[in-house]
Amino acid sequence: MRDFELETYFSAWEFKASYHMTPSDMGSMTMQELLDMASPEDRAKFDNLWLGYTPIWGDSDLLEEISKTYNTINSNEILCFAGAGEGIYIAMRALLNKEDHAIVIVPNYQSAETIPLEICEVSGVGLYYENDWHLDIEELESAIRPNTKLISINFPHNPSGTILTKEELDSLISLCKKHKLYLFSDEVFRGLELNSKDTMPQIADIYEKGLSLNVFSKSYGLPGLRIGWIASKDKEALEKMEKYKHYISLCNSGPSERLGVIALKNKEKIMEKNRAIVHKNLHILENFFLEFPKLFEWKRPKGGSIAFPKYIGPDGVEQFCKSLIEESGVLLLPASIYKSDLIDDTPKEHFRIGFGRNEIFEDGLKAMRKHIETKYAEFIK
Repeated sequence: MRDFELETYFSAWEFKASYHMTPSDMGSMTMQELLDMASPEDRAKFDNLWLGYTPIWGDSDLLEEISKTYNTINSNEILCFAGAGEGIYIAMRALLNKEDHAIVIVPNYQSAETIPLEICEVSGVGLYYENDWHLDIEELESAIRPNTKLISINFPHNPSGTILTKEELDSLISLCKKHKLYLFSDEVFRGLELNSKDTMPQIADIYEKGLSLNVFSKSYGLPGLRIGWIASKDKEALEKMEKYKHYISLCNSGPSERLGVIALKNKEKIMEKNRAIVHKNLHILENFFLEFPKLFEWKRPKGGSIAFPKYIGPDGVEQFCKSLIEESGVLLLPASIYKSDLIDDTPKEHFRIGFGRNEIFEDGLKAMRKHIETKYAEFIK
């Protein structure tokens, strides 16, 4: 497989940058802050935890709490993983073979296309800025072949923050039912919709061959737990993934599972705080970009903690991001990170910026403003 462009870029800059302004996760908390939310019973279970192997599917308490985040899913219809990345990898390896064909929404989190491409033929269906990032259902339908087995989606979308409308979702489900396709749905930003009315149903709740991926890393802001999961009514598919998991992580970290239980029992408190951060920071971010109409075109995301503005300055987005990190210590993700092997016309002049962390957000914007006012003073007059 080709290098994971995003992670390679982060490896070079994430912990060197003065201002990490492109994270996709919400700001996290300390171990003590999370433990302070625990009931006496759950705190005792954590303190007295036996540090042996854990059940492959996940701790029973954890599975029960995860199931409560769905409308129709039971605890025996969930398989846990060491993060969402392992879930994507194992699902594609377990469900696809070389005779199959898959369809992936583009742009995307790279592994969503890179992993299936190592297994079978894959087609990309693009989301475009000029079309307000809408999914073209007709284009999607035209990409389906007799051997198509799986469609992979990601909403709220990384990186644009778009969300499917009810009509788009209904049409997508109808297509999958008609052709008996798996629908793999990356839902890691669910819960961070800017308008709760835009919240999509979880695919596992509404489609028998749907697979819903989620994780503690993004909306919950707890990436250090390294626990993700896939929920599905298709028990055969889950069992295939479980067998593949035997070769990878085998089981999750016991302490992380206990902390995950505590987090889920305090889900509303955590999510209320995170939604407040998103709303506050997005308002600040929106006003920032509107200050510089000669440099940026701004479209408000509908969900998640990232946005994908268009850069229209004189030097191009790649040079803009390069000068920002090298001269001012501000890290953004340029459009090249989202290039695709599936389609040629992925957005070229965009960059990803995150607004889910409070720690350095406003200081980072101040550094960006200073950089812009110094380097582009003549252009923005």
